[in-house]
Amino acid sequence: MRPAHLSLAVLVAAVWGVNFTVIELGLGHFPPLLFSALRFLAAAVPAVFLVGRPKVAWKWIVAVGLVLGVAKFGLLFLGMAAGMPAGLSSLVLQIQAVFTALMAFAFLGERPTRLRALGMAVALGGVALAAVDEGTAGPLGAFALVIIAAACWGLSNVLTRKASPPDPLNFMVWVSTVPVLPLLCLSLLTEGPSRDLAALRALDWQGAGIVLYVAWITTVFGFGAWGWLLRRHPASTVAPFSLLVPVFGMSSAALFLGEPISPLRWGAAALLVGGVALTSLAPAGRVPSRTVRPADASAREPVSEPA
Repeated sequence: MRPAHLSLAVLVAAVWGVNFTVIELGLGHFPPLLFSALRFLAAAVPAVFLVGRPKVAWKWIVAVGLVLGVAKFGLLFLGMAAGMPAGLSSLVLQIQAVFTALMAFAFLGERPTRLRALGMAVALGGVALAAVDEGTAGPLGAFALVIIAAACWGLSNVLTRKASPPDPLNFMVWVSTVPVLPLLCLSLLTEGPSRDLAALRALDWQGAGIVLYVAWITTVFGFGAWGWLLRRHPASTVAPFSLLVPVFGMSSAALFLGEPISPLRWGAAALLVGGVALTSLAPAGRVPSRTVRPADASAREPVSEPA
């Protein structure tokens, strides 16, 4: 990989890691579901008018939009609003690699290799250690919401694998159009029109900048640059850089939010990142020949936006 390409991969990981700190700041301006809706609205418009028509069937766009946009991001924002620290969220969310492997086995018939199974066990050990750490410092309910969000991310990865989008940026922009109305409706029902209206009336430059960062920088730039790298290098070369996301996430949360990083959390980070590395980078398990289609074979490892 050229130095410029390597720098771009590190920059994307940094952008995605810092995003968790930006989300934490944004939750001080908006209710979580409204914030998530605004994020996808800003990511979809005006980009949807620039990327061309969808290049996969609408059923995949709607399915990924609901699972990734409404479920995964809605639960993540709710979990962080309920007290899950930004740095820990960036770390725990990486357990999605384990959920992806498990769901690929359940729905696609991919049998994990022994190395992948070992990686899943190590990563789960890291999550358990993180749960012990969070149990002494914060609400376990918020921790559970982020774990469920990671499971939804794993399911969306399998759906993306089935969709096999030829243009990841086009796909992500169109996927971003789906969650806006469901999230707005859920926000009105659970957070209340008065709270939403108050947040919108109080919108200032900082709040607008936060929305634009999580929408344009994290989603449009981040996913576009990641897709650009994947078109020029093997996935096995690009994917390891995503392991830097929790490093930047925990570091930025400590630097800008003053979040402490306990010895238990460092241990959880080592186990989780190591386990995810084994799970993600180990050779894929064998897929029964009767379940493999050409589109599936061309999209072995879906790579989605972390947050």
